[in-house]
Amino acid sequence: MPGIDKLPIEEALEDSPQTRSLLGVFEEDAAAISNYINQLFQAMHRVYDAQNELSAATHLTSKLLKEYEKQHFPLGGDDEVMTSTLQQFSKVIDELSSCHAVLSTQLADAMMFPITQFKERDLKEILTLKEVFQIASNDHDAAITRYSRLSKRRENEKIKAEVTEDVYTSRKKQHQTMMHYFCALNTLQYKKKIAMLEPLLGYMQAQISFFKMGSENLSEQLEEFLTNIGTSVQNVRREMECEIENMQQTIEDLEVASDPLYLPDPDPTKFPVHRNLTRKAGYLNARNKTGLVSSIWERQFYFTQGGNLMSQARGDVAGGLVMDIDNCSVMAVDCEDRRYCFQITSFDGKKSSILQAESKKDYEEWICTINNISKQIYLSENPEEIAARINQSALEAVTPSPSFQQRHESIRPLVQSRPTAAHTSSTGSVGSESATLSALSLDSLVAPDTPIQFDIISPASEDLPGQAKSSGQAGRRANPFGESGGSKSETEDSILHQLFIVRFLGSMAVKSDESPDVVYETMRQILAARAIHNIFRMTESHLLVTCDCLKLIDPQTQVTRLRFPLPNVVLYATHQENKRLFGFVLKTSGGRVDNRQTSICYIFESNNEGEKICDSVGLAKQIALHAELVSIFF
Repeated sequence: MPGIDKLPIEEALEDSPQTRSLLGVFEEDAAAISNYINQLFQAMHRVYDAQNELSAATHLTSKLLKEYEKQHFPLGGDDEVMTSTLQQFSKVIDELSSCHAVLSTQLADAMMFPITQFKERDLKEILTLKEVFQIASNDHDAAITRYSRLSKRRENEKIKAEVTEDVYTSRKKQHQTMMHYFCALNTLQYKKKIAMLEPLLGYMQAQISFFKMGSENLSEQLEEFLTNIGTSVQNVRREMECEIENMQQTIEDLEVASDPLYLPDPDPTKFPVHRNLTRKAGYLNARNKTGLVSSIWERQFYFTQGGNLMSQARGDVAGGLVMDIDNCSVMAVDCEDRRYCFQITSFDGKKSSILQAESKKDYEEWICTINNISKQIYLSENPEEIAARINQSALEAVTPSPSFQQRHESIRPLVQSRPTAAHTSSTGSVGSESATLSALSLDSLVAPDTPIQFDIISPASEDLPGQAKSSGQAGRRANPFGESGGSKSETEDSILHQLFIVRFLGSMAVKSDESPDVVYETMRQILAARAIHNIFRMTESHLLVTCDCLKLIDPQTQVTRLRFPLPNVVLYATHQENKRLFGFVLKTSGGRVDNRQTSICYIFESNNEGEKICDSVGLAKQIALHAELVSIFF
């Protein structure tokens, strides 16, 4: 160890400029040592923190390896070989974690403690003594300055004694402080070597101890185990590389083979339609109603499962039931501006769905498949052979029905072949069929190609029999200025006055007024016509129900738009599912078709008050009947 520079303590009292200059060098050296030790402390603290983090991470790794067998992996979670291998690794890593924990403790004691002591105790002592020495030196300089200014007069003896005492005290304090300061600076020259060597020595000793423990734990048996695991890893890697090559080749082959299928609507001559399918799956667009006549299309994955049509949204684990397609009916439909649309109606007519295929091939295959399933071909021993026999019926099923009349004719054989069912309500969607029509011919209710009136008052409505031209009947045009034309209101003596807000959907002539089925069928046809022709306008009115008549009143001007005499209202009903829809049949005084008296069915939409309106009309008829009976007998 070379010689160590020292401050001469015996020259502290002299306090010469040379001594002060030498003191400045030692102070500069102390500041440099303090700066370097701070950096070294930070570096060693990072080593210590990293070792603590490594110890904690190793322990966590061992813990996770132990818990592998408790994990519930969707794939390959019951691999016993993998579980036992990881358990063995866990034991080894747990021993290494113990070694790392011991190393962390040794670093704290042998490395961090010495350098922390030097930084927090010795260097701070130097700074404190420097401040105290600076204060004592300044006090001594001030006392000498006052002593030098003493006067020669006798009367200043007292002040002279005080100043002399002050000089004595300050000089003694400066001398003592300076000697201690010199001693601390000289000692620092030794301690700075110790402060750097001791932590490094402790670090190396801790590492040697750690590696010795590791050498004892990593025995030859462990090396053999690691060699076997390495061989297994290499085998898995080779198998993976081989599988990757096979998958890449498969991808290339599929890309070449599937190139024509990338077109959304492939050429049917190159890809013929399979009409003998009893199972089918793929994406379809389904029409969902959002309002009375508005709807949206949603794309979902559909598939058949036995006699059921299922749908499944992307990301769902399992599909949900859409419809039972045993004994159902399926047909092509013209739907707004979309192509390749077809409709499926359940066997009881209560549920129907309109779906859109992506291509003509899928469109025809879906219709053929559902036709095959509907006839329960999928339950036979040879479904494809039996499906081939009904190929002709499948070809007829994919022929679009451009009009209501053709659609009715295509449904009629299916309807007549089923047993008579109880009355059910119409679905109110385009192309939906009511099960109540199973025992009745559609032509017996509504004549084919019957015109539909979508406005309340127009020249067309005035020409209908029994409306504007029949006295006292509906269709009488009201005074445009709101004047009743008489001195007394026709209904001011009525016992019942109930007002409802309604919107007129349409009206059409009907043949029958004996069953609510005629109201349901009229609702279906009017809603279907509105959807097909994109008619969204509806006239809002106030419907006044009295014991004499039903009145449609303009809500703005309070002018009566139409008046329906109560005795002529022979039938009224609300939709069995959509309670906002209701309608009534008005018997007309003139006009016959096929020797039958025709009537007019009016369809309205309310604010979920269809049943209330029907109840109110029924109550009005009861009151009118009671009044008539009273007048007859009394």
